[in-house]
Amino acid sequence: MRLSRSLAPLTMAAALVLSLPYDATPHARASAGAPQPFGAACRTAVTGSHVVAYCHNPYVDTDRLRLHIACARWWDIDTDSAPVDAEPARTVRLTGRCWKEVGSAWISHQKVR
Repeated sequence: MRLSRSLAPLTMAAALVLSLPYDATPHARASAGAPQPFGAACRTAVTGSHVVAYCHNPYVDTDRLRLHIACARWWDIDTDSAPVDAEPARTVRLTGRCWKEVGSAWISHQKVR
């Protein structure tokens, strides 16, 4: 039995695609290379010498958060909070303070494995 000329290239292409391993298909490369979203969204408020941060984690991976505070005065001790785990769909509150004015405050994120 002989395949017609119009079906032969189509049959060969289908045979080649079906014989490829899954990792070699374009769909597998696109999904494997795309980074997974990560990181809680945080709001930080400074009132005088006090800092309060609320962080909400909308993603599947747990985010380990720390509040870092740099005080404005050279003699005032900068502080780092203890790590707090923000599990999926949770909001956590982090607080800290300086003796006098706050120079800057930020949150660090770490993926929990």
